[in-house]
Amino acid sequence: MIAQITKIARPVLSVLLAAALTLLIAACSDKDDKTKEQQTEKQKVKEQDVSTSHEIHTTDSGLKYEILTKGTGESPTAEDTVTVHYEGSLMDGTIFDSSYKRGETISFPLNRVIKGWTEGVQLMNVGSKYKFTIPSELAYGEAGGGPIPPNADLIFTVELFAVESAEEAAKKEAAMRAEAEQASKAAKAEGEKFLADNKGKAGVKTTASGLQYKVLLEGTGKSPRATDRVSVHYEGTLIDGTKFDSSYDRGEPIDFGLNQVIPGWTEGVQLMKEGAKYKFFIPSDLAYGPQGSPGAIPPNAALIFTVELIRVN
Repeated sequence: MIAQITKIARPVLSVLLAAALTLLIAACSDKDDKTKEQQTEKQKVKEQDVSTSHEIHTTDSGLKYEILTKGTGESPTAEDTVTVHYEGSLMDGTIFDSSYKRGETISFPLNRVIKGWTEGVQLMNVGSKYKFTIPSELAYGEAGGGPIPPNADLIFTVELFAVESAEEAAKKEAAMRAEAEQASKAAKAEGEKFLADNKGKAGVKTTASGLQYKVLLEGTGKSPRATDRVSVHYEGTLIDGTKFDSSYDRGEPIDFGLNQVIPGWTEGVQLMKEGAKYKFFIPSDLAYGPQGSPGAIPPNAALIFTVELIRVN
């Protein structure tokens, strides 16, 4: 009987031992897998830490910089013109200037900005993005400027998009000057033709200086002298009808010294009396001449003004 039990027990015991061994191996395998997963996760975190950390470099001048993105294009010299996006802030994080907020890049000769920029941007390649910490002596120094306090260290994040050599910039500038000069000559010729045609129209009078005017409504008050201040309503247009200024649009007249405006106004408004409304056709040499008024009036443009003289002060 004992022999039979022994015969039965041995196979059962073998089966139980095999099952236990299998469970032990599985448990160890699971533990190994978890350990590997943890090691892999730690490695990923470590790699992320390395990828997001940037070494801070310091030049002999004291300029500090971090390479956020390394470009592969050319590097500028101090004489080159560069195109960049940037953001400038004080050390406390206060942003005082940003091309990003304006929505457009800016181009300038690299030797016409603060020393920290001139030095720092030369370290970059096109396609790079750097973060500069600029000591005050390489920025705006004791004077400061606008929102920048005296002796303030500054932080700039800069992206370099393009480099244009001094020679290329000079050629482009010369081409732009030639184009502007051609446009200026064309505008003067157009103005002269317009005034010549306008001179013979009904009601238009011409003074010795070449100023043309038309009386829309005659006034009954006093006339100003060149040294008087006047209050007027007015609208100004180019000869093609493009409006560039209007006190009517602003909803209030303007007050100024009559000898502080363009010659065509100084001469023309003296012809008026309070309550009058005149239309003036002003040659370019009695207006803004060859320089024009950037953003509004082209060089050598003849102008048209409708003027109401409200009061002589």
